[in-house]
Amino acid sequence: MLDMKWIRENAEEVRITAERKGIDISVDDLLELDERKRRLIQETDGLRERRNKLSQEIGRFMLEKRVEEAEVIKVETKEVNERLSLLDCELKAVEERFVALYELVPNRVSPDTPIGRSDADNVELAKVGDLPCFDYEIRDHIALGELHDLIDIPRGVKTAGSRHYYLKGAGVLLHRAVQQLALDLLIEKGFTPMEVPLMVRPEAMSNTAYFPLGKDQTYRLEDEESYLVGTSEVPLVTFHAGEIVDVEKPIKLAAASMCFRSEVGSAGRDVHGLYRVHQFAKVEQVVICRADPELSDAILGEITANAETLLQLLELPYRKVAVCTGDMSQKTYKQYDLETWMPSRAAYGETHSSSNLHAFQARRSNIRYRDENGTLRFCHTLNNTAVASPRILIPLLENHQREDGSIYIPAALSPYMYGKTELIPPQL
Repeated sequence: MLDMKWIRENAEEVRITAERKGIDISVDDLLELDERKRRLIQETDGLRERRNKLSQEIGRFMLEKRVEEAEVIKVETKEVNERLSLLDCELKAVEERFVALYELVPNRVSPDTPIGRSDADNVELAKVGDLPCFDYEIRDHIALGELHDLIDIPRGVKTAGSRHYYLKGAGVLLHRAVQQLALDLLIEKGFTPMEVPLMVRPEAMSNTAYFPLGKDQTYRLEDEESYLVGTSEVPLVTFHAGEIVDVEKPIKLAAASMCFRSEVGSAGRDVHGLYRVHQFAKVEQVVICRADPELSDAILGEITANAETLLQLLELPYRKVAVCTGDMSQKTYKQYDLETWMPSRAAYGETHSSSNLHAFQARRSNIRYRDENGTLRFCHTLNNTAVASPRILIPLLENHQREDGSIYIPAALSPYMYGKTELIPPQL
């Protein structure tokens, strides 16, 4: 979240940013509630101070046996208590409405973030790798998966419903291989590997800014006040929630975990294959550092480069885009996406995302450090998807297919595939 004092002084910027990010919030209502809340707090504090003084006077009068004067003060004390009771109820109602709006306030966006309404307005920054040239009719990842007995979607749907799947045999090995390759890469880069909780309390979702706006995308465990995470970013950041941390060197955390997403609002979109599913695995990078914009921007470049290295090791063509305001989440200050070429779609598809949140997430999670003057400051937090599977299997299978149906395995993956350098269909 943003500092409320800053919001009061920059209300117009907040309005513009909310509109550009597509967030429905009345900044005027927020400011009015903030003013009422502060007035009520001031009045209630004053009444409590008055009540304390009256209580002292009653005690003194009783000691001095000035009973009649004490009784007069008791009457005034009762009136003060009645007034306090009314004001406390009003303050509680105002605070609830204030918090509901305050939690919708979007993060600022960087000056170089493109302005746009959707991913169609994202700006291409670079293309890496040559697109494959097929002189034969290609198979999509599902046809390849069926040919090699790697993927079974009908049985996934039978077992769990739409957008579910089974991976089998070499499909499982590929799924795990890309994750382990990514995790090993991050460990070499100084990241601490973590095994994290996948069921979290609602405050963990709110503190990392996935609630309230992302609540409809999250699975809630019935009869329990906990939720399944859609990214290990939530437990990784929450690991340091409420703490004063040492960020002389940036804190670098990584986790390979299962993730869950309800995909509300995506009915009819990407229903074929493994692009948009309810259950998937991700290797996530999270970095917590000093509140230095130059430092966090440099780290954004580093974690994006880590994901690019992974794609290069997988020998996949991709492009890097600057994400526009309308395609950003509430919490994001600056974002890059990596989109990998998917032949069956004849287009690039998003496979990686990198975000710099500045202090927005740390303020909500209360993660602070002491600067060189000993002053407590909120950290900057960043995150990146090093790899997400099974989505990455789409370009991996499709780009590396051969005319006879065999599939080339990149050299970097071969050690994780028991030395296999290719997948050969059973009938060959």
